[in-house]
Amino acid sequence: MDVLRVFNNNVVLARDGNREVILTGRGIGFQAKPGQHVDDAKIVRRFVPVDGKDPDHMAQQVAGIPPEIIRLVTDAMNRTGLKEQADDKPSLVMALADHLCGAIQRAQKKQSIEYPLEAEVRSLYPDEYAKGLALVDAMNTYLGGALPRSEAVAFALHLVNAGFSGGDMSATYAMTGVIQQMIAVIESTYDIKLEQDGVNVARFITHLRYLFVRIHQHKQLDDEPQPIIDSIKTSYPRAYQCAKQLAMVVQMRLNVGLTESETAYLALHVSRVAEKAGEPQSK
Repeated sequence: MDVLRVFNNNVVLARDGNREVILTGRGIGFQAKPGQHVDDAKIVRRFVPVDGKDPDHMAQQVAGIPPEIIRLVTDAMNRTGLKEQADDKPSLVMALADHLCGAIQRAQKKQSIEYPLEAEVRSLYPDEYAKGLALVDAMNTYLGGALPRSEAVAFALHLVNAGFSGGDMSATYAMTGVIQQMIAVIESTYDIKLEQDGVNVARFITHLRYLFVRIHQHKQLDDEPQPIIDSIKTSYPRAYQCAKQLAMVVQMRLNVGLTESETAYLALHVSRVAEKAGEPQSK
């Protein structure tokens, strides 16, 4: 591999075959110049930009984070069953490392932070929250218990974001609020209370998360045969009307209209979650 750009003594951008990679390691950039061969012995970690990420911008982010923090995050991810994400999602490693830097600074200053979405994260994203707790515990083995357990909320949201948009956190915050509002609409429509930590609601939320991914990627379902859509409207009129209300929520909150196929598919999930909550579905 040959050096393309030096960002600091510990971070360089290099060419590996036909791709550009970000390499970190103590002294890897010291006195290095573009065109020079990289000292393989100094490579500690490599990041391969994906999803169209700009290598130079990502390298600048990496250069702004102490290498020991990146190593700590990577080790913690490997120890908590997140090795695949650590290898495949460099932007997630960067996001967690950047957040950890701020968390450590707050701990040193004895500052605390409250996360207003804690209840929502616990109920909407239980798997990611559990992994967030595991990350806090793993990191605290290195940090002497400096991180409060509340940081699991932030780590969980970064994990959700990595599987959803891969970009800034605003899309994930928006998704979380919209899911909560959609659940409230179903509860109001059917006069029921959904158990957000239950299996059936978890399945419904999983569907919504995939829906938001399709919206984000501009790949909504739009090929369901019209007779099937008409059958859903006829068989589950209450659920379909509720789904239309949920589509309106999406339109208002995200400025995106749902296709008729997505609305019909959503109606089936509404029918299922309402029925499982004890409300017989009228046909």
